[in-house]
Amino acid sequence: MALADITGRQYGPIPYRLDPEKVADFIEATGDDHSPGSVDAPQAFAGALLFAVAPALLADPDLASHNHGVIHGDQSFRWHRPFRYGTELAVQGEVSKLRERGGVAFLGFALDVSDGNGTLCEGESTFVLSGAASAASGHGERSEPGPDDITGADVAGAALIRSASRRDLVKYAGASRDFNPLHWDHDTAVAAGLPGVVVHGLLQTSWIMQAIGDVVSARFRYRAPLLPGVSVGVVVDDHERPRARVTDGRIDYVTATFEHV
Repeated sequence: MALADITGRQYGPIPYRLDPEKVADFIEATGDDHSPGSVDAPQAFAGALLFAVAPALLADPDLASHNHGVIHGDQSFRWHRPFRYGTELAVQGEVSKLRERGGVAFLGFALDVSDGNGTLCEGESTFVLSGAASAASGHGERSEPGPDDITGADVAGAALIRSASRRDLVKYAGASRDFNPLHWDHDTAVAAGLPGVVVHGLLQTSWIMQAIGDVVSARFRYRAPLLPGVSVGVVVDDHERPRARVTDGRIDYVTATFEHV
């Protein structure tokens, strides 16, 4: 079958109970200061809900020829209601679009998170899936830092400073179920054209969410690979349109636009 024929294919619905214990692991892994007395999960938990269903997509045998490297290109979320602890959710995904160029597939994936009263959150992801050719290039291989190595940073105007060691990436993978080997296996990352393992885009998304607070919607673009052990700042700009970025002062790794509640 042609790769484009999977457009419209659905995955799920997958049942998911919003347990405080799962959310607590996510909060710890992302460095959030979410109130321990809250009855709702942070909005950034949408990233973990995405990976309740995304593995079914990425394991689809009809995509096997393009699973040599999977990179998250961009992500949007729209929240309709809070993630209330104890809620029984249904998480569903659908291939919304797919185009192929030069052995690389650009796949749109629509997310719907619902309960008995309708949709709580919806999202749209762009995944870049490589065939035999690498999906990324131009990044020289580097030696991996130690499992807990972190370099300091002083980013002007940052609302907060964050970093992720290699050990932190494993912790986040366990809390979010995002086990993409680009985030933990050096050889796989290098084969995909990266300098080594890189920090999850959705982990950086959670850092931005910590800085901007609750919003109605947000769109994130993953612009450059952030290496583990590198400290970055989250800078929030509120000019003509609210925006935020994860930056080391020279490179913007993630940029976001958002709509306040």
